[in-house]
Amino acid sequence: MPLTSAGFRHPAANPGRTATPARTASAGRTGSQSPTGSLRRAATTAVLGVLTLLAGLLGVFATPASAAGLTQVTSFGANPGNLAMYEYAPAGLPANAPLVVALHGCTQSANDYFTHSGWQKYADLWKFALVFPQTSSANNPLSCFSWFDAAKDTRGKGEAASVVSMVNTAVAQYGSDRGRVYVTGLSAGGGMTADLLADYPDVFAAGSINSGLPAQCAVTQSEASRCQNSSLGLTPQQWGDKVRNSFPGYTGPWPRVAIWQGTSDFTVYPVNATELRDQWTNVWGISQTPSSTQSLPANTTLSIYNDSTGKPAVEVFSISGMGHGLAVDPGTATSQCGATGPYYLDTICSTYYTARFWGLDAGAPGGGTDPALCYTDNNYNHVAAGRAHQTGGIAYANGSNQNMGLWNTAVVHTLKQTSPDYYVLADSGC
Repeated sequence: MPLTSAGFRHPAANPGRTATPARTASAGRTGSQSPTGSLRRAATTAVLGVLTLLAGLLGVFATPASAAGLTQVTSFGANPGNLAMYEYAPAGLPANAPLVVALHGCTQSANDYFTHSGWQKYADLWKFALVFPQTSSANNPLSCFSWFDAAKDTRGKGEAASVVSMVNTAVAQYGSDRGRVYVTGLSAGGGMTADLLADYPDVFAAGSINSGLPAQCAVTQSEASRCQNSSLGLTPQQWGDKVRNSFPGYTGPWPRVAIWQGTSDFTVYPVNATELRDQWTNVWGISQTPSSTQSLPANTTLSIYNDSTGKPAVEVFSISGMGHGLAVDPGTATSQCGATGPYYLDTICSTYYTARFWGLDAGAPGGGTDPALCYTDNNYNHVAAGRAHQTGGIAYANGSNQNMGLWNTAVVHTLKQTSPDYYVLADSGC
């Protein structure tokens, strides 16, 4: 799945990965390629695709997505980006429910993302509405969103403005809570997600960027390849300025951001996750050093960056050995979701953890404690986070009451949560 059409291979070339960056703009593809000559050829293709991304978004001309319930909305207000709008609402959707916008990657469609990503499962379980914007080959040869084009991905312009029109239409239709509107995307869709969070912090409460790039990393097609393949060498302040300059004068709250990245992604290199972390922690005015880390299934490491109140503002999920794509985990457990396919990789259900980070499961049947979550931190922070308690200066794990030693910042332990409010020592491994 090429990120721009100028820098990625067609996903069919390697269905197990989501697109490898050739050498041009390509941050939204989901196909993968080898990081050698194939990448260069893919890059050339990606750049060409980026130029056409806006021009032919599939959405406007697409037919209803699927029998599963995704339907097209043909009229949703101003549409300068020439996108198509698809939506899904579960039975029994209450008023003032959340709204999630999900952006597909290159060579994909709204229905493809709807079918594989797992979002329908949690919309049904926790009752929120979904919007799936769609672009097409008319806009870009590889049907990529134009995350690299300032005429299309900035506030009030092009595709970004079209997506906000869809939000306004869905909010009016479903009576959604405007304070709980979220956006997520894969690859090129991930790059556009970062841009939307920067452009419209007054619209989106939080976002999730999957195998994507920092906001405004590239403003022309020619810059896209460099963003995908290497570090720009910017400081956190410089990255943060790209967000602040996207909506000058904004003084409201910033969106919370989840960042998902495979360590073996050769389409959108892992350095992009680092730069996304630098960007959004700087915007929040917090440290680039994690407040805590956790071990999750499928060799996933979660690094949490708390705001001044101790609430997670930025979370980075690094999946060891995963290539370019969206992390899914087919299965029937609450924490499992999605279907495998090109650029949908069988590892961990990213949608589940993203939805919980946003708080979509709050008070909902089926919501609750993540299975086998592990937290590595010092005893003082374990107590502050409610995983342990202290008596007489000694910390004890909640539930098991295992002795953790002195209640201070020098003693570090890993606690494994095995059920609600029940933790056990897991220093030897989670």
